Amino acid sequence: MSARPARRRLATAAALLGLIGTLTTTAWAGPENRAPASGPAPGATPVPGGAGSATPLTSFALRSTAEVRDAAAAVSSPGYPTRGWHHAGPRSTVLAALLAEGRYPDPFRSTNLSGIPKADFQVPWWYRSDFTVADTSRRTRLDFSGVVPGAEVYVNGRRVATQAQVNGAYTRHELDITPLVRAGRNTVAFRVRPNNPNRDLSMGWLDWLQPPPDQNMGLVRDVLVRRGGPVALGDTHVVTELAVPSLARADLTVRTRVRNDSDRAVTALVTGSVAGTTLTRRVELAPHQSRTVAFSPADVPALRLRNPRVWWPAGMGGQPLYDLRLTASVAGAVSDTAHQSFGVRDVQAPLDKDGARQYRINGRPLQIRGAGWSPDQFLRWDRRYAEDRLRYVLDLGLNTVRLEGHIEPDEFFDLADRLGVLTLPGWECCDKWEGQVNEDGSGEKWDDTDHAVAKSSMAAEAARLRGHPSVISFLIGSDAAPDARIEKNYLDALAAADWRVPVIPAASDNSSPLLGRSGMKMSGPYDWVPPVYWYAKREGGATGFNSETSAGPSIPTLDTLRRMLTPAELDTLWKNPAARQYHRSPSAVFSTLKLYNDALTGRYGTPTGLADYVRKAQLAQYENVRAEFEAYRRNAHDAARPATGIVHWMLNSGWTSLHWQLFDRHLDQNGSYFGAKKAGEPLHVQYSYDDRSVVVVNDRHTPAAGLTARATLFDPDGTPRHERTVAGMRVPGDGAHSTAFTLPRQAGGTSGTHLLRLVLTGPDGKEVSRNVYWLSTRPDTLDWAHTDWFHTPTTGYADLKGLASMARVPVAATAATSSSGALSTTTVTLRRSGGGRTPSLLTDAHLVDGRGRPVLPVRWSDNQVGLWPGESVTLTATYRTADLRGSAPHVRISGWNTPERTVPAS
Repeated sequence: MSARPARRRLATAAALLGLIGTLTTTAWAGPENRAPASGPAPGATPVPGGAGSATPLTSFALRSTAEVRDAAAAVSSPGYPTRGWHHAGPRSTVLAALLAEGRYPDPFRSTNLSGIPKADFQVPWWYRSDFTVADTSRRTRLDFSGVVPGAEVYVNGRRVATQAQVNGAYTRHELDITPLVRAGRNTVAFRVRPNNPNRDLSMGWLDWLQPPPDQNMGLVRDVLVRRGGPVALGDTHVVTELAVPSLARADLTVRTRVRNDSDRAVTALVTGSVAGTTLTRRVELAPHQSRTVAFSPADVPALRLRNPRVWWPAGMGGQPLYDLRLTASVAGAVSDTAHQSFGVRDVQAPLDKDGARQYRINGRPLQIRGAGWSPDQFLRWDRRYAEDRLRYVLDLGLNTVRLEGHIEPDEFFDLADRLGVLTLPGWECCDKWEGQVNEDGSGEKWDDTDHAVAKSSMAAEAARLRGHPSVISFLIGSDAAPDARIEKNYLDALAAADWRVPVIPAASDNSSPLLGRSGMKMSGPYDWVPPVYWYAKREGGATGFNSETSAGPSIPTLDTLRRMLTPAELDTLWKNPAARQYHRSPSAVFSTLKLYNDALTGRYGTPTGLADYVRKAQLAQYENVRAEFEAYRRNAHDAARPATGIVHWMLNSGWTSLHWQLFDRHLDQNGSYFGAKKAGEPLHVQYSYDDRSVVVVNDRHTPAAGLTARATLFDPDGTPRHERTVAGMRVPGDGAHSTAFTLPRQAGGTSGTHLLRLVLTGPDGKEVSRNVYWLSTRPDTLDWAHTDWFHTPTTGYADLKGLASMARVPVAATAATSSSGALSTTTVTLRRSGGGRTPSLLTDAHLVDGRGRPVLPVRWSDNQVGLWPGESVTLTATYRTADLRGSAPHVRISGWNTPERTVPAS
């Protein structure tokens, strides 16, 4: 059984029982708990008269139709009074606007969000905005998508689109409003209907987090006012074909649709440039005729580029982009313009001999290592916050994010292009999007209208995403694959858009009639399993392409926990493992932390307090997430059933959460983060939980030679029990690994718990990778026979209780800070000082301001390190100076057995 159809069946049952909560969100996207600016009271957006201009409406006035009794013609006319209406910026759900006004207490703390009444959002809401034009001789069009879930549209008192026409969150609409536009003030009004993800092809949250009570109804992308002349350009794009594997040549084909919007025949001159090549074409157009114009190497030889600038994912090369610019002129006057940035790259994803999807970028194989992306709970867009999270992706050593629905606006993919982060967008599971094909989901069956909306949605997203080199696939199914009719509609829309990267039928191990096998698996887990689980070549273990998987809970730092939970809730967190946790999931399956807390107690011992619970959680999350990624890395080049891809479920959360995150919504980093970061080192030494082998993996393209790997096993008190060294190692590149040696099953001594220190040095003797493990002579025992869709039960836990006996040891710390422009760098040197043999374990450095508040986001060179007596390590933290809030930086040092202290870092 694939994982999430069963998950959805249980979640649906929970909804019917009234177990699903209402809203969950954060006070806003950035690391500070601040609300987004809602902008000034809506004024008129000035729209320039220049041909080819596209001006987003800058603000809206909002109000429930339950409070507006006037007719639509009046509401949508200039001069209509909006005193008492709510205000929003250019993109906003209804609830986002209300939160920005402070109408509700912080919905990310405790259960505040459950107090927001759903009934307020079960009626349509008006969105109203004004714009001004000086010149009415230009043609004027409204261009928009992102209406959740649909709306009637009015301009200057006249309806220009019905609810049936503007239907679906992803459909794009271009409405010619020229006859209605007047000189001076004009009004656009949307009557947005309530959203129901089980009835609408829109957006929903399933079991990620508590769904907002407005179900994200509103306008979540820009509404553009376009001005132009009689001829418009549309569907402008570049199709690239890169010669692989030589990369010595790339063919560019430029296509654009030229449309005559006037009542008379015209001759349009289309001119432009791309990659240093000038383009020119005369186009004869009858009244209201459209023609597609193409420029290719067959008629413009210069479009066959020699030695093109090739776009690569981060770590494999650069991210150069080309620009296409076109202009359509009539009788010497500019009528419209078009622009697109694009990258030259080749993506292939065939099935390997075992049926797994294997990606190749520019002819080189690439193991996909990624995580699931979550937008803000209220779909609020903050470019800086998005960039911070994408930079965390790179800091973690990942290369990909998967967007299951909630496909972000254009700026997100612009950022991914520039940073070199690969993206896997696709439709979401189990609600209306899979209502026709997923019998375990909660979505309603489709009618003919739904088929049309789905095809239109696919066409719009394909046209929007096709030029972004970061986009390497589209998943037209998630838990379920589409049936023949849906698949054909999707593929027809993609083909019409010149879609050139792989189309995947499902994220699960399902097939579709035309595309065949997905080459992916969705076999879990989604809840706690021990580290050794990941090494088994079955279920969610390190084989094939796992499209979403993790060991579930990820307990944040104490700083974040205290911001999101009340003292009573913090007590429940560690004292009552079976208690329902509002900040975990609305799903009955994931509503408690029992599996996780039982494992924490079984392996590490019963928590003695909140701080001890969080301390144990960070240790457990570090080892588990590290093992997950290390297992997939080790098995990437196996001869039989190699591990071709893994998507950790998830990267982040759109609210304050207790599970499925490598970092929390405040951008604070816990054990999950640093475990993933350690596993993501380009050249990395690691331990295998299944066969005790020590291997070195190399993600760099070139082989690494002259390496020395050393392993030492210790008792918890620091007594050495076994040491092994191998010199002269050579490791091929592109994700290959070499085995150094295998450690013995028993290391001597009486302790059932051991520490393992791995050190990899280069030919010059300098350390290039360091890794510390805590191991048990008693293995975790998995009950494979009783595996279900979300985990495999553990019938016997590893004994790591010996770690509790580790003496508390001092760690000396010195720190200094330098600044350059808007960025600061704090350098921290940690040294295991004092006497004795006991090392410090999981020693954490946290950058804080003068009041002890975390400075976030921050990128550490390394963190949560282990140090033996006399050893030292130098760490660097890079961050925005402004995030110090005007205070001097400090560094708070803590760890498993290290007393907490804070040192100045000025």
